[in-house]
Amino acid sequence: MDLPLVTYPLIGFKWDRAWMVVNSNGRMLTQRVEPRLALVEVHLPEEALNGQWHSSLPSDSAFSLRAPGMELLQVPLVSAIRSSIVENASVWEWTGSALDEGPDAADWFTRYLGKACRLVRFDSENAVRSVDPDYVVGYNTTFTDGFPLLLISQPSLDALNEKLPDPLSINRFRPNILVQGCEPFAEDLWETFTISNLKFHGVKLCSRCKVTTIDPETTEQGSEPLKTLQSFRAGGNMSLSKAKGKVFFGQNVVCEESVNSHTRSLSIRVGDNMKVLNKLTHVLDSMV
Repeated sequence: MDLPLVTYPLIGFKWDRAWMVVNSNGRMLTQRVEPRLALVEVHLPEEALNGQWHSSLPSDSAFSLRAPGMELLQVPLVSAIRSSIVENASVWEWTGSALDEGPDAADWFTRYLGKACRLVRFDSENAVRSVDPDYVVGYNTTFTDGFPLLLISQPSLDALNEKLPDPLSINRFRPNILVQGCEPFAEDLWETFTISNLKFHGVKLCSRCKVTTIDPETTEQGSEPLKTLQSFRAGGNMSLSKAKGKVFFGQNVVCEESVNSHTRSLSIRVGDNMKVLNKLTHVLDSMV
C-alpha cells in the first residue's frame, strides 16, 4: 500500500489530520475535552490510499464516519460542497482559514456531541501553519498537534508494555509511522534517516498528554500510561524549562525532499526498509 505524502511544502501524509471538529468559535475540539470523539470510526476508500491518488481518485469519492447511535455520514474527498469558509479555525496558538464541510456534517457532530460544532477541512491553498521554528524551519503541517509526522518503534511500545499493569495498543499514541527492528527508544536519537529513497529528520521528541490515558474502545480515562512514563521517560531533547513536567514517547519527524520537490508522487510503503544515517550522541540526563 502506498502512503502518499503531500509535497511542497510538506504537510504530511495525504488526508492525515486534514479535518477537525470545531466549536461555535472555531476552536478545535479534541478527545481532551470530548472523549467520545474516540468512538468515531473513519473509513477511507481504497483508491484514496493509492500513491497516484491525484490522477485516479473518482470525483465522487468520499470517506465515511460512524459513531454509536449515529447514522452513516459521507464526506466528499474531492467535490465537497462547502457553504462557507471558517476564518477563525484555531489549533493551539495557530488561527487561520478552514473549509466548512457543510450543514450535514455540522448537524451530525452537533447531535453526537450535544453541542454546536462543525467539521472543517484544512485550507491547503490559502492557509499556512508552520511547525515550531525552535526545532526546524521551512516545514508546515495541518491540524496536527505540531508536526506533520510522528514516528514510534514497536520495540519502544513493547518495552513500555512490560512496565504497564495492562498492555496498550499503538492506537493510544497515534503515530503515522511505525517501525520495527531496532532497540527500544532508539528513535530518540535518530537525527537523519531514510525510508525507501526519502530522507527524514527527527526534530523533537513527542511530549504526551492525557489523550493517551483515554481508552479508545470505551472512552474511560485512567492514569496510564502517563504514570509509568513519568517514572522513566521524563526529560528530552529540549531545554529543561520546556521539558519540565513532561513525558516523552515517539519522535516528531519531517521529510527533507518534500520542501524542494514539485512532484506529487512522493510516497512510502508499508514494509519499506529504513536506514539511520546520523544519530544524536545523547538526550538530556534528565531522561532516565
